[in-house]
Amino acid sequence: MKAFLELVDVKPGAQVLDLGGAPAIWEHVVIPLQITLLNLPKAISPSQQDVIQESSLSHHKFQLVEGDACNVVQFAGRSFDVVFSNSVIEHVGPAEKQAEFAREARRLGKAYWVQTPSKWFPIEAHTGLPFYWFYPKWVRDALMRRWRKRLPAWWADYISTTRVLSRRRMAELFPDGKTRAEYFLGFPKSYVAHSRTPSSTPVATAAES
Repeated sequence: MKAFLELVDVKPGAQVLDLGGAPAIWEHVVIPLQITLLNLPKAISPSQQDVIQESSLSHHKFQLVEGDACNVVQFAGRSFDVVFSNSVIEHVGPAEKQAEFAREARRLGKAYWVQTPSKWFPIEAHTGLPFYWFYPKWVRDALMRRWRKRLPAWWADYISTTRVLSRRRMAELFPDGKTRAEYFLGFPKSYVAHSRTPSSTPVATAAES
């Protein structure tokens, strides 16, 4: 989050749209922000409102909104200073849905920060298994059948619909920004596509969007 604040040049009071996010991650940001959390209806839990009320987050102003991050009809273009997303784009569906997600992130914000896990990190972020994405498909299918028998259906669906992105693919989806790798212990942990907040940019009207 420190890199996010510095590279995007986030200012106090900035209007942030968090696509598919939750309040907890914003505990790590000390400057006050106006944060809109956009999630699918089934992804918004009652506990999110409880977290928002905690004193540790009282310096932020939150708004919860139901919507589809691949087609955000509620807001006009460049309605936000920053669009933020942490480990969501790999869950929205096939390549065409990922492209729609990227277009919305670029359309809605004057700047953006979109992160996704790297398949090259030794421990896969969702399953906890080493180099999961390099297993033969039949092995992953066998694991999925086992998980569906033993684990909640929502979790198995969550894993089965995950489609990891390469650094090159992120750069293709966000051609007007920069793409960087985040490293941990020498391994690429995740990729981030980001652009910097301009010093002064008018917000587009609904008609212009």
